[in-house]
Amino acid sequence: MRLLAISDIHLGHPENRAILDDVPPHPEDWLILAGDVGESLDHMARALEVFAPRFARVLWVPGNHELWTTTEGGVPLGGQAKYDALVAVARTWGVLTPEDPYPRWPGPPPGMGPADDGPVVVCPLFLLYDYSFRPPEVALAEMRDWAMEGHALCADETRLSPAPHPDRPTWCDARLRQTEARLAALPDGARTILINHFPLRRDLLFIHRVPRLAPWCGTVATEDWHRRYNAAVVVTGHQHVPRTDWRDGTRFEEVSLGYPREWRPRLGGPPRLTDVMREILPGPRPTPPPMTERTADRASLYS
Repeated sequence: MRLLAISDIHLGHPENRAILDDVPPHPEDWLILAGDVGESLDHMARALEVFAPRFARVLWVPGNHELWTTTEGGVPLGGQAKYDALVAVARTWGVLTPEDPYPRWPGPPPGMGPADDGPVVVCPLFLLYDYSFRPPEVALAEMRDWAMEGHALCADETRLSPAPHPDRPTWCDARLRQTEARLAALPDGARTILINHFPLRRDLLFIHRVPRLAPWCGTVATEDWHRRYNAAVVVTGHQHVPRTDWRDGTRFEEVSLGYPREWRPRLGGPPRLTDVMREILPGPRPTPPPMTERTADRASLYS
């Protein structure tokens, strides 16, 4: 029994849709979809139509692309209403969302030693971002101009409505407070698998092609969540840079597929989705190689 993960399958791209059906049954495995399945409710339903019957359990968290305003049934749908509609689609297929009780992992533990005797709780999160990943010297009022100087203004600024919240940072703050309360109520000694589309730490940004997209990548409020909530593994996407990192003994997995122009050179051709899914549990033994406790300097993040 395994816990697998993938994100950023972007079904708006025909080449990504073409590889969707080539997923064999995994009757004992769980699957995490860590956001950016696509943009529309149809994309969401199409993905879950494939994955839900083939895995023992599927968990989903929203990315920014799912939250973009789209026309659904002839009516624009965005903001909280779009999120609620996505949750409804997920529940139609029995897929767990950030609005559902966190399940306990029934399979093999992450092999962290005697301290692992407690339960492992799998926690899908929806936290959004609040622009606090911008450089400290860039004021919020100047952020858009700073991003445009680097040709990096995020499409979310026009396509991701925060309604009924006044802005995206306010929505992010509400999600943070709601999620903190739920995580604080977990059983004592529980290990967690934290799942969020956006990175939880600024020093795990690797967006060197578009470094000034950093403000749209998370919030500094989650910097210590892997310690505070006893995470064995943190699963994220968004960056389209699949990799494994370690911080304070916690494994961080970026599990993106990405756009065809990104995976073609990396994979050499159309992949089988199961070949690019990351094994989260049981996963590798927790012995990070030397020099993986990397802290990115500001220049490498933003310039």
